[in-house]
Amino acid sequence: MGELLLVNGPNLGILGRREVSVYGTDTLADVEKAVGEEVAGRGWSVRSVQRNGEGQLVDEIEASYDTVGAIVNPGALMMAGWSLRDALANYPRPWIEVHLSNVWARESFRHESVLAPLASGLIAGLGARGYRLAARALLDLVD
Repeated sequence: MGELLLVNGPNLGILGRREVSVYGTDTLADVEKAVGEEVAGRGWSVRSVQRNGEGQLVDEIEASYDTVGAIVNPGALMMAGWSLRDALANYPRPWIEVHLSNVWARESFRHESVLAPLASGLIAGLGARGYRLAARALLDLVD
C-alpha cells in the first residue's frame, strides 16, 4: 500500500470559487477525489496538502519522502519558488507538475517554471482532468 502526495500551492484552496473562467468549477475536494479514484486500483491512497506559504509546502514535501510519487500544482510559486524547487530537487520519487490553465496562453510572466526542469513531466491547460492524467502517468512511472 502506497501513498501519493498531492501538493497544491497558494490560492488553490479556493478552487471552484476562484476565477472560474480560468480555473474551472471543480473544487480541491473534487480534485482529491478524482486522484484517489485513479490510484485506488493500485492500492494507493492520497496525502493531500494545500498551503499558501512556500515554507509550509517545503515542510510538507520534506515530511513526505515515504510517498510513492507526487503531483504538484505550485500555482504562482512556479515562477519564483526557489526553496520549493530545492525541496523538490531532493524529493526521492517521480513527480509531475500540473497547472489548470495553459500558462503559455496567459501573461508572459507565467511562461517559465523554475520547477519544470526537475519534474518527471508537466501537464497544463486541461483543467482538473490534468490531475487525473498526472495520476495515470505516475502509475506508469512508479514500480
